[in-house]
Amino acid sequence: MSALTTIGLPVALGIIMFGLGLSLTIADFARVLKQPKAVLIALVCQLLVLPAICFGLVLAFQLPPVLAVGMMMLAASPGGTTANLYSHLFRGDIALNISLTAVNSVIAVITLPLIANFAIWYFEPFDDQLGMQWAKAAEVFAIVLLPVALGMLVRRLWPRFADRMDKPVRIISVFVLVIVIVGAVASNWALLLDNFARLALITIVFCLISLAIGYFVPRWLGIGTRQAIATSFEIGIHNATLAIVIAQTVLGSVELSLPAAVYGVLMFFIAFGFGFVIRERRRADAGAAAEAEPEASARS
Repeated sequence: MSALTTIGLPVALGIIMFGLGLSLTIADFARVLKQPKAVLIALVCQLLVLPAICFGLVLAFQLPPVLAVGMMMLAASPGGTTANLYSHLFRGDIALNISLTAVNSVIAVITLPLIANFAIWYFEPFDDQLGMQWAKAAEVFAIVLLPVALGMLVRRLWPRFADRMDKPVRIISVFVLVIVIVGAVASNWALLLDNFARLALITIVFCLISLAIGYFVPRWLGIGTRQAIATSFEIGIHNATLAIVIAQTVLGSVELSLPAAVYGVLMFFIAFGFGFVIRERRRADAGAAAEAEPEASARS
């Protein structure tokens, strides 16, 4: 693992999360609690639908046992903190993102070992079993909640300052994200080249399916666009860092971490592209609605 993965990325995302907190109030989270439908849909997709789809992809692509388990661990990982940044950039419901990340990180303490152990039992790459990872879940929890709470405190104490900082923080967030992408590609370049042929296609397909399910399923079930954007990135951007750390430090297998490592590089670009597709779709829908309104008024 590179220093970027273990130190740089969590620190950078912690700073970004502070910026997100500047735009949030307690009322944002209260609205999420009053409308639990989006949370329930996202959790069902994240915890049940995606692992099942990933299992089907692993069988279809006929991955070797160790890589198959690595993919299943990735699918079982909660949404990454990067999802909050993408949702922020593409005008999703940030409060929903943060709530989902926090809840999912706690639930993953149980579901990740269960799914990983099932994959180890089914594919039989080795005999190790994965125990409850409270420390890793707490780490993700802290990266998400502590900086956000600090940002929200600043907003409560100095609201005008928080409002003035909203646009600069968005701009800074883009630059930080670009730096993270370039650094991730550079530090994992050899790894990416060595395993591209075996893992690139399945990770790309899995990421695209995850993003699409996260957006279209909530929309089909009557969830608003901003919330669907939030669930799309929350479901589509898995915590590759968590999967890598567990694979290498808990199970002691670098090969087991390869799917998450390749995914962790490629998903930056896939999520960015998907975000622009969603934005254009949203603009097209808004334009169609604006054109339809005068026509409806004229007919009436």
